[in-house]
Amino acid sequence: MLTRIVTLVGLATVTLAVSLDQLQRRATVSPDATCGGAQGYTCLGSSFGNCCSLHGWCGSTAPYCGSGCQPAFGTCGSNTPPTSTSTSKTTPPTSTPTAGTLAQCLTQKNVPIRLTSSADFPQLAQPYNLRLPYTPAVIVLPTTVQHISDAVTCAAKNNVKVQPRGGGHSYAAFGLGGQNGAMVIDLQSFQEVSVDANNVAKVGGGVRLGNLAQAIFNQRQRALPHGTCPGVGVGGHATHGGFGLSSRAWGLTLDTIVALDVVLANGSSVKATPTAYPDIYYALRGAADSFGIVTSFYLQTQPAPASVVNWSFRIPDMFTSAATSANRFLHIQSFVQNASVVDRNLGLGMYMDGQGFSISGTYFGSLTDFNNKIKPELLRGLPTPTSQTATAMTWIQSLTALADGQPLTQPTTGYNLHDSFFAKSIVVPTSGQFTAATLTSYFDYIIKNGVNSANPWFSIINLYGGPDSQINAKPTDFSAYGDRTALWVIQHYGYTGNTAAPFPQGIIPFINGLSNSITSAQPQTVFPGYINYVDPSLTPAQAHAAYFDDATYARLLSIKQKVDPGKVFWNPQAVGT
Repeated sequence: MLTRIVTLVGLATVTLAVSLDQLQRRATVSPDATCGGAQGYTCLGSSFGNCCSLHGWCGSTAPYCGSGCQPAFGTCGSNTPPTSTSTSKTTPPTSTPTAGTLAQCLTQKNVPIRLTSSADFPQLAQPYNLRLPYTPAVIVLPTTVQHISDAVTCAAKNNVKVQPRGGGHSYAAFGLGGQNGAMVIDLQSFQEVSVDANNVAKVGGGVRLGNLAQAIFNQRQRALPHGTCPGVGVGGHATHGGFGLSSRAWGLTLDTIVALDVVLANGSSVKATPTAYPDIYYALRGAADSFGIVTSFYLQTQPAPASVVNWSFRIPDMFTSAATSANRFLHIQSFVQNASVVDRNLGLGMYMDGQGFSISGTYFGSLTDFNNKIKPELLRGLPTPTSQTATAMTWIQSLTALADGQPLTQPTTGYNLHDSFFAKSIVVPTSGQFTAATLTSYFDYIIKNGVNSANPWFSIINLYGGPDSQINAKPTDFSAYGDRTALWVIQHYGYTGNTAAPFPQGIIPFINGLSNSITSAQPQTVFPGYINYVDPSLTPAQAHAAYFDDATYARLLSIKQKVDPGKVFWNPQAVGT
């Protein structure tokens, strides 16, 4: 028996003896997977599992039913409902699998799947980065949210780890689980894009960036900040940052998220907003791969600019003298922080590959202003460009020009763009921006090792900070994404040039050396990493330190323990690993 003390209005305090079974029958069955707490929801009879975990979530596996389970709001020790003297019967939850194997469980629930024996399994399981092939236990091809809920529940019951796959562009192949034997939930059927009267775009978790950009422009002439590769999926891109040349004006893709529909580890589907499930809303914006499967995003769009200036300058003689090149870079670094010239409307990046060096970007202003204000100050003191362009164009023309020859409209199935590569990232904080010594070390390494490299490589250095940057306008606790003090974000990328050939052994040490030429020359600076350029060579501890500050990671770990105590959503660098 459980004794409860109840204070009756206007009467003395009295003691009532109430059985657990009576409390459970009186409580409202959980409509949203929460239990206990202020609402007092019970898990008994819910579709999410009969056990109420220590942290107030319904589920049916050991982390929910074991230590800390709350018997007043469900069963404990088992997901089987208790025997009751009541004549009413409790219907077993539909998400609690009874089959002995994962495939049987999924088949019984009519979840569309592909197994290794399926004819199209090899194509569906092919990673973007061919260097990292993994074989999933099963690939789920859901067409409904219920399919995803049932699949996650079956995976949890069978102790199989789960990862979603949107566009499949994870540098570490985490969309395939990052190891053999995972459940991959492929969101290729979730292709909805619709813009409402408030100009909020509802976007399916499987939509690719090019299709997203074209759809919201066609519907209401709207735009979003996002990357330039049209084949990248919105899922990983938006939930781990999402940088584009418009981000200094509009923020990251992540910053536009006002709500998310997500399936959690216990199979429940909830809509997370700043006020509903705020912890989940926080965690999904920066670390979604560890917390759930986003089926729909709600993104606040911007009016598409009537005109955008796309510009580019190719600078010669950058790989002859390290000291000279370092001084030229220092001028560019000074330029991007000159508030009398630069504001949020300038997007800028640099590209180098040992053969060429270019500065390019976009400008949300007139071509006249760019030519009279931006260009002269940028090029002051630099050698005359060997080629240069500055052209005013429409928003869609600008995106198309930035897409490196790919069309904006991308296939929704059968996507077949791949590479074989190794990449690392460096986030350069404004407070620890490049010194002359660091840049000299960097260019010296490139001149000695990169000009005549045996394998192709490139470095992209994007401007995140500078005057009025809307990336850095957000407070550090706005989301789980942490790079709010960055001046530059660097991607070092080495690739084969021939995806059919074995991966050359020299690429990884070359890219590591390229990054080390910066970090070793400036040991007083902490250089984080950018999680969308995820580095699979990092240990879990190294990855957590690179992608999250201590306070953010501690908060994420606390949320993980509450909503996914069984670590259903897992990859080699997931929160809690």
